[in-house]
Amino acid sequence: MKSVDVPWSRFLMPPLHEEGPRFLAVFAALALVLYLLTGWPGGLIGLVGTVWCFFFFRDPVRYVPTRPGLMISPASGVVQMIGEMAPPPELGLGDTAVTRVSVFMSVFDCHVNRIPCAGEIRSVVYKPGRFVNATLDKASEDNERNGLRIALPDGREYGVVQIAGLIARRIRCDVHEGQTCQTGDRFGLIRFGSRLDIYLPPGTNPLVVLGQVCVSGETVLADLTADEPAREGKAL
Repeated sequence: MKSVDVPWSRFLMPPLHEEGPRFLAVFAALALVLYLLTGWPGGLIGLVGTVWCFFFFRDPVRYVPTRPGLMISPASGVVQMIGEMAPPPELGLGDTAVTRVSVFMSVFDCHVNRIPCAGEIRSVVYKPGRFVNATLDKASEDNERNGLRIALPDGREYGVVQIAGLIARRIRCDVHEGQTCQTGDRFGLIRFGSRLDIYLPPGTNPLVVLGQVCVSGETVLADLTADEPAREGKAL
């Protein structure tokens, strides 16, 4: 039997995304100001906010499944919606409905986004919009978003869309058209609180269920090499 020692630092002091330090500095400065103005009550509130900021921008190590054909979750959060939906027109994936899996990230989830399955970035399209609650279905059409169209090695394509939410005001995308990415590669971040929609290749069934908690870079969303039906599940 194989085993591995897991250091506590992996959970208590995970690495930070590169955007984290400057926000952490702002929160720490505000905590100090609150302490100087109000004493411990305000200082404690500022400290809690600083700790939250640290964990919001955490970028922990992920153990990405490497078997060919597996699509992993690009975000950490809850599977909020699964259904048939045509991809956004700007992605150029056609108007035929495919399976869409929506993962909602709360302000307490890790917000670093990862590539679901290895392939070539065929297009990156940013579209300005509103900032309605990302839990609403209309957010996929009305909200500010950034979409990726990714071609798999076998020629099939799929889409990933970063959607800004009620609090989120900035979408960051670090990949470009023509770039080849591997499964689990980091490709962006949204702050603060948002949603990712994954448009699976035609004929692909999801292996997650509504309400399931996903871990970015680790949870398997679908298997492109399998023909098993979509999974069903319930909360117990």
